[in-house]
Amino acid sequence: MKIISLDQVDKMQVQMKGASGAWKQLPLGSMDGAPLYSLRVFTIEPGGNTPYHSHPYEHMNYVIEGQGVLVDPEGEEHPMKTGDFALVSPDEKHQYRNTSPDSLFRIICGVPKEFE
Repeated sequence: MKIISLDQVDKMQVQMKGASGAWKQLPLGSMDGAPLYSLRVFTIEPGGNTPYHSHPYEHMNYVIEGQGVLVDPEGEEHPMKTGDFALVSPDEKHQYRNTSPDSLFRIICGVPKEFE
């Protein structure tokens, strides 16, 4: 068993091309003995975004703070706010953007542990 507060988890800037003002934390994952999934937390600064990208695995997201949009493969923006869930399927192009001028946009992202 492991219990950890998010403020105790190292925060790393997302270095992928196209990312701006996005930070990643890994509070629970393979290093903790998780057999299947890892939980990552992404914090996106006002006006920031994750890269517009795809990958060969699904991920499930939950907004824990703020508001923003999830951009789909056609470039359409889907509003999201605290309490919303999203499923991104394998190979589905996507991007998260913080649309707030002054608040953080923070999401939990569950992925298969080998892709943490």
